[in-house]
Amino acid sequence: MTDAPPFDVAGLRVGENRLPCPQCDRGPKDKALAVRREADGRVVWRCHRCGWSGASGRETRPAAPPPRPAKPERHTDGLAPWAAKEWAAAQPLHGAARDYLKARACCIPPEGSHLRCNPALRHPTGYTGPGLVALVTDALTGQPCSIHRTWVLASGEKAPIDTPRLLAAGHRKAGGVIRLFPREKGQPLGVAEGIETALSLAWAEVPVWAAIDAGNLAQFPVLPGVPELLIAEDADAAGEAASAECAARWRAAGRRTRLVRPDPGDNDLNDSARAYAGHE
Repeated sequence: MTDAPPFDVAGLRVGENRLPCPQCDRGPKDKALAVRREADGRVVWRCHRCGWSGASGRETRPAAPPPRPAKPERHTDGLAPWAAKEWAAAQPLHGAARDYLKARACCIPPEGSHLRCNPALRHPTGYTGPGLVALVTDALTGQPCSIHRTWVLASGEKAPIDTPRLLAAGHRKAGGVIRLFPREKGQPLGVAEGIETALSLAWAEVPVWAAIDAGNLAQFPVLPGVPELLIAEDADAAGEAASAECAARWRAAGRRTRLVRPDPGDNDLNDSARAYAGHE
């Protein structure tokens, strides 16, 4: 038997639950910890951010290590045929994927956005369910370099699976962005790490792109024809460092920058948007 879980299980319903992760310790609004309670009282948990996992109320045996997967073929230019097919099969936002974004208080991007959905998106684990499918393109050239997938629930939560967000294996992430809204020359631009955070920044009526992660945000290049950059800063060390590095580069090039921070106690701008919308 494993030790009792380090969180209160009394209020958990049978089935899937979402809780703040005590290992990440990102605050009470964080819902990264997926917890499943069985009818017989067993509890299994896993954090989708830090990977912390465990179980209680049942015998556990060491699992045999899984076979090492074959190293994916590298695609430095363009999309592999399977990734191109998956993007082509994706549909305009509707159904559970659209409901997920609305439940997250996100500004819904227009048709033609590089964010689509697939109501029956297959995960490498075998799980099939609704998902967001995003085209990743080079920030400077606009050429496709990867796809990004997120398995979601209509309630506004990620699907209760390991790694509910995946980039295409063997594809380039560095320098890539997800163009969520079209932008005209001379307009300002908003940029954030994640899709949901960027779509929260979009309520400021500025076209937005998602840089995927802090590393890409830190290296976000100065773009021609963009006089001002709004940067949604995540409230962690990596997010603060990335936004500062990005802002410094743009200011050195003579461009205006504005940092948009979440409310105190929130992890990112999407937390704040959800609170304003009454979704917390």
